[in-house]
Amino acid sequence: MAHEFDRAYWDDIWAGAGGSIGDDDGDRPAAMASSPPNPHLIREASRLVPGTALEAGCGAGTEALWLASQGWQVTGADIAAEALTIAARRSAELGLTGRVSWVEADLAVWEPPARYDLVTTHYAHPAIPQLDFYDRLAGWVAPRGTLLIVGHLQLVGHGHAHGQHAGHDRSPQPPVEASATAHGITARLEADRWEIVTAEETSREIPGHGGAPVTVHDVVVTATRRP
Repeated sequence: MAHEFDRAYWDDIWAGAGGSIGDDDGDRPAAMASSPPNPHLIREASRLVPGTALEAGCGAGTEALWLASQGWQVTGADIAAEALTIAARRSAELGLTGRVSWVEADLAVWEPPARYDLVTTHYAHPAIPQLDFYDRLAGWVAPRGTLLIVGHLQLVGHGHAHGQHAGHDRSPQPPVEASATAHGITARLEADRWEIVTAEETSREIPGHGGAPVTVHDVVVTATRRP
């Protein structure tokens, strides 16, 4: 049986996260809240002129706060209230409150009030099929804007429907229903509406539980919406 990536699931993931930021105790929410900004975001967004940005599934706000620090006006949206509480506290501590706002939203049904110069997501997956979620994100990009997807790479024979959740909690293997391939994503982006800038499948090492390195497999797609 597959995971139900609904509000109850994410509330359970984030339960107890407040107050544990920075603790090196192997706690999963602490790891999620204290991870550095995703290197794919840093590489891809550094090519862009800052404007308005939406991070869909922002969690505790690491990537949204990095964007804000680079001059973007950012909206961070997530279903987990506890994660957003942590994100708001972090933005205040960093003096970025005026550059970022936080929205509690179920991304499977939410519609943003505007279109954005950058719409990005990092390993997020709501309670809808993964590629349908990416379709929704594409619809939120303004003309000449950028869609940046960083997700779990779908590995044949390696995904599983139960077990550890990968990505922000640093587990190397995601549930199969939360993963995708570069081709699977780009095939949904019509050539007359999108220019594909990056479409790659990569592997990298990150610190795992106890500091031992683990390999994570990423899919990265960057696309520019045509006028």
